[in-house]
Amino acid sequence: MTAIQILIIALIQGITEFLPISSSGHLILIPAFTGWPDQGLAIDVAVHMGTLAAVLVYFWRDTKGLALAGFGAIGVAPARRAVEGSIYTKLFWALIIATLPVIIIGYFAKASGYMTALRAAEVIAWSSIIFGILLYVADSRAPVTKSLEKMAIRPALVIGIAQIFALIPGTSRAGVTMTAARYLGFNRTEAARFSMLLSIPTIAGAGFLMIIELLEKGSDAQIMDALLVAALSCVAALMAIHFLMRWLKHATMTAFVIYRLALGFGLLWLIYSGVLQ
Repeated sequence: MTAIQILIIALIQGITEFLPISSSGHLILIPAFTGWPDQGLAIDVAVHMGTLAAVLVYFWRDTKGLALAGFGAIGVAPARRAVEGSIYTKLFWALIIATLPVIIIGYFAKASGYMTALRAAEVIAWSSIIFGILLYVADSRAPVTKSLEKMAIRPALVIGIAQIFALIPGTSRAGVTMTAARYLGFNRTEAARFSMLLSIPTIAGAGFLMIIELLEKGSDAQIMDALLVAALSCVAALMAIHFLMRWLKHATMTAFVIYRLALGFGLLWLIYSGVLQ
C-alpha cells in the first residue's frame, strides 16, 4: 500500500467509527471512488484495533471500572469491592446484554454470505438516508432526561437489538445505537458514551474473528503498514471522540443527519446517472 492509501484509510476509519455516519459504508466506498483494490484483511484488523485503543484511552475511567466489574463478576472479591456502590457492575451487565444480539445475528449473517451481498453503494445510500431520518426523529422528539445510572436490562436489550441493523453497510453502529438510546430518553452525551463503550466488546469480538481469519489465510501483509494504519486510526478516532462529546454538550445531532442525507442522495444520483456502479 502507498502512504496516501494508508493515510486516507486510517483517517476515514478513525473519524467515522464513532460519529453516527457509518465507518463501514465509507470504507466500502473508497475503492469505488479511487479504483484502489480492497485494502485487505490485515488493514481491516489494524484500523479496528486502532479505534478500539482510542475508546479505551478516552474513556479510561469507565474502562477501568468496567474491567473491575468484570473481574468482580467472575468472583474476584477485591475487584468487586472496588466498584461496589458505583454504576459499573450494572453497566457491565448492560453492555453484555446489548452485545449478545449482534454477535448471534452477525455470526449467522457472515456464515450465510449475507454480509458480502450487502456491500453495495446503493445499499449504503438508502441505509444512510433511512437511518439518518430515524436519528433525526429520535433526537428531536425524545426527552433528554436519563443518564447511564438509569441503564437497565430492558433499555440495554433494546439498544442491542437496534445494533443488529449496523450489519447493514451505511447504517452506522454508532448512529443506530445512539438513535435507540435517544429514543429511550437518554441525553445526547450519555447516549454517545454508552454507544462508544458498547463498541469495546463489539469491535474486540469482530477484531478477534478477523485475526483468526487472518492467521488461517496466512496473509503476508506488511506488519509495518498494519502498525502504522492502527496508530493513525487511533489518533483520528481520539480526535473524533473528543469533538463529538464536546459537540453534543451544546448541539443536536442534526448536522450528522444532514451529512447522511447529502451522502445518501448524492450516491443515489451518481448510481442512477450511471457514474457509479
